[in-house]
Amino acid sequence: MEREEKVLDIVLESLISRCDEIKKSLISFLYRLENEHQKLDWPAFLDNFALISGQINNLLKILKSEKTPPLRNRIFLPLLLSPDRDEDLAKLTEGRVVAFNHEMVPDYLRTKLEPEIESIEAKQIVKASTMNQEVGQKQITSINKIANTIIELVRTTKDEWESGSTQRSSIPVTSSIQDTNIILAAIYLGKGLKPSTITPKTEPRPGSIGPQIPGQSGPRPPGISKAPSAIKTNIKSASQVNPYGR
Repeated sequence: MEREEKVLDIVLESLISRCDEIKKSLISFLYRLENEHQKLDWPAFLDNFALISGQINNLLKILKSEKTPPLRNRIFLPLLLSPDRDEDLAKLTEGRVVAFNHEMVPDYLRTKLEPEIESIEAKQIVKASTMNQEVGQKQITSINKIANTIIELVRTTKDEWESGSTQRSSIPVTSSIQDTNIILAAIYLGKGLKPSTITPKTEPRPGSIGPQIPGQSGPRPPGISKAPSAIKTNIKSASQVNPYGR
């Protein structure tokens, strides 16, 4: 009897340590989901799920081990119920349970599911038992076909991506970084461009008609006569203009 009790204590310590590992992994994953969701990608999600799944499988292996005594033959019951706050219990449960009273015992020491979940599970069991074997086999075949199609699609996409990356690496380089830098320097800084030449003014050739200045006499093109002036001038002497002239 003592040997069985020692084995039970060892198994319980191992189960508690495995549960602590699962709890830490869940807390870490939830923290990353809440605070680092922008940096997480799909491989990171899969890694976290794989870690938690592996830890749960290790816990189940301990429960299914032949060395583990059958826990179903053990009865777990409270020795004392108190409505007062229990500091040791609050520390042990990290503040989730502060008092082991009549309200908490049915939830934490129950051996069956909640009535709502239990009724849903019973309906699913009845539905599965009444299903025809041929119909069930067809559904299994359909699900396997969908899964195989998805696997094949993923494998094909992976092969195409790997072959495309290989082809991209074998393509010869057709550009030059040095030439690109020269073009950019010419566009933004004018480096390497020749200065623009200024065309000198050409003198009018002899016999050419240049711009006529008012009052200046010069040759007129043939066939063009002098236009009569429309302004009449009246020139008077200074004595006639100034009445005080002597």
